[in-house]
Amino acid sequence: MTTRHFLTLQDFEPAELDYIIQRGIALKAKQASGEIYEPLRAKVLAMIFEKSSTRTRVSFESGMAQLGGQALFLSSRDTQLGRGEPVEDSARVLSRMVDIIMIRTFSHETLERFAQFSDVPVINALTDDYHPCQLLADMQTYYEHRGSIRGKTVAWIGDGNNMCNSYINAASSYDFKLRVACPKGYEPLKSLCEQHADRIFITESLEEAVTGADLVATDVWASMGQEEEAKIRAAAFKPYQVSPALMQHAAPDALFMHCLPAHRGEEISETMLDHPCSVVWDEAENRLHAQKALMEFLLNGRVD
Repeated sequence: MTTRHFLTLQDFEPAELDYIIQRGIALKAKQASGEIYEPLRAKVLAMIFEKSSTRTRVSFESGMAQLGGQALFLSSRDTQLGRGEPVEDSARVLSRMVDIIMIRTFSHETLERFAQFSDVPVINALTDDYHPCQLLADMQTYYEHRGSIRGKTVAWIGDGNNMCNSYINAASSYDFKLRVACPKGYEPLKSLCEQHADRIFITESLEEAVTGADLVATDVWASMGQEEEAKIRAAAFKPYQVSPALMQHAAPDALFMHCLPAHRGEEISETMLDHPCSVVWDEAENRLHAQKALMEFLLNGRVD
């Protein structure tokens, strides 16, 4: 049986992604009711972190515990990966000792090389190019509040970063239109834009992107590894702030999302996270439930 990985949303068929949303909702209900459900008893998740994290570590570690398994936290400071061991060698060894591996790193190529030599499923918990686990949570959150996102319009405001790239993939997989508002020079991956040209529209105008949108999403102006660019980016992105005034251009029932952590007064106004259209706290919680559904699917397949 071929080992399946989750490196981008496009590693799964749309029907599989829909299943994970519904399964995440079901697992969330089990948790809320106090039901003990441990399909991954005696399974071990290795969590490799080259980038720091709050939500990613807590959601994967808690999720594995709730499913009956265990999680191992491995930072680059504590492993041979951080001392120059080839990625291929680490993949070969770790995948003989654990059942599933989650990696949060810089280079997407590193992740792909690791997965190529791993005998167990590998999950992308964030690279510089993609953040597919966050999109699972975002799509679950939209479904919980508004139903299917198919045929809807989503506006992405700000940097054409890993989140934006994953929203482009999501537009194809979940069948919605995406408008990206970003400064010139900060567009998402060109190859991805060309591949999904029928799904996305790129503009420098916030209002053009947001007008009539059903969902508005954003992220910080400078991600991890871009600290030296912070001042330059702050100047370029200063007009690209999501605020209640901007949301008035969106559809009347539009939702607002942010993958967090957020910088109030920069990419969002001071009160945006607490605005009635904001669902960021549900979005953050759903990282836990969506990832539980993902791990269960990769290890056990569909649960009917």
